Amino acid sequence: MTAMSTVSAAPAHFVERSVDLHGKTYRYQVFVPADVEGKHPAVVLFLHGSGERGDDNQAQLSQGLPPWLKQHTDFPAVVVIPQAPDDTEWTDKADADMALAALEKSVKEFHGDRKRLYLTGLSMGGFGSWQIAADHPGLFAAAAIICGGVEALPDDGRNLYVHGVPKGEDAYAWTAKTIGTLPVWIFHGGDDHVVPTEQSRRMNAALLERKAEVKYTEFPGVNHGSWEKAYATPDLWNWMFAHKS
Repeated sequence: MTAMSTVSAAPAHFVERSVDLHGKTYRYQVFVPADVEGKHPAVVLFLHGSGERGDDNQAQLSQGLPPWLKQHTDFPAVVVIPQAPDDTEWTDKADADMALAALEKSVKEFHGDRKRLYLTGLSMGGFGSWQIAADHPGLFAAAAIICGGVEALPDDGRNLYVHGVPKGEDAYAWTAKTIGTLPVWIFHGGDDHVVPTEQSRRMNAALLERKAEVKYTEFPGVNHGSWEKAYATPDLWNWMFAHKS
């Protein structure tokens, strides 16, 4: 009698990777779902907030989607988690290019399904998500944008706003037009004292004006840290993954 051997599925895990771009090496993390071998998984690009910038390739795991993934290891998609360097913004072209290079490298390594690429970000990463969506219409199948915006914050002095808006044009209408047919679910805290809730309200209104596919969730009384509630929204991932580009 021959004993049958069973191969157990590889458990979900995070791996460290790096990408070389414009003469620099950037490190990033990737969440690899269980038993991904031989499959063509969906791939999610996650952009962190300003507090997680650096070069340790660890801080970007501390807020938002990565902690949620650690509690939901049955998540079926690859998640690419780059880290913006100190004193930079995801709306900077260099950072956006780096994030997309990490995404591309991950799609190739894990044989990702190019019709199922998804975009999500919080705070600074929400601004960056609007920027990347505007600069690369058609690349992503759907996006979830949390407590982000498109206009510069009052007295902020940072490069944190959607670039490319023609002079004299409304930033919200232009962004809504430029992202094309991308379905977006917008989340924001109703009492956000960091990024005004009004920015997400106006983006929602601009997308509705274009009859785009948009969902808007506002958490009453919640300040800036709305990402925990957003990523815990039961229907979020079913809604995201129902879309293909």
